[in-house]
Amino acid sequence: MTSLPLRSDLMNGGRMLLLDTHVWLWWLTRKHDKLPLRLIEMLSTASEIVAVSAISCLEVAWLVKKRRIELECSLDEWLSHALAKSGIECLPLLPKIAADSVALPDIHFDPFDRVIIATAQYFDAALISKDEQIRHYPNVRHLWM
Repeated sequence: MTSLPLRSDLMNGGRMLLLDTHVWLWWLTRKHDKLPLRLIEMLSTASEIVAVSAISCLEVAWLVKKRRIELECSLDEWLSHALAKSGIECLPLLPKIAADSVALPDIHFDPFDRVIIATAQYFDAALISKDEQIRHYPNVRHLWM
């Protein structure tokens, strides 16, 4: 796995694409019928850093536990493949991101999504999500093509 760039590196010209949990799942499980063709092309050829929030790992684990999704292997194996072997970076849940997620306007009430939104704001990343509520947050570049 490559070392994660510093926030200052990203803000000085680096670019990042942050995947919402559902996009990450659809991308890695090859459910490309759920993703717009232009988004598939963009992710396939991305020169930007492609990342997920650490909270997405918790969300996937929660979805498995609640039997809302089923993985083809153990959760540990899936997470290992979904990060180290895929080239997707895992952004840490920093105290500032946690605090900022709680301070967001009450547009979205899902705590996982609020942390993902705050992560996108903190790293100035474009957030790729089908969730239309994200468009209503300030300082978030929401992408869905």
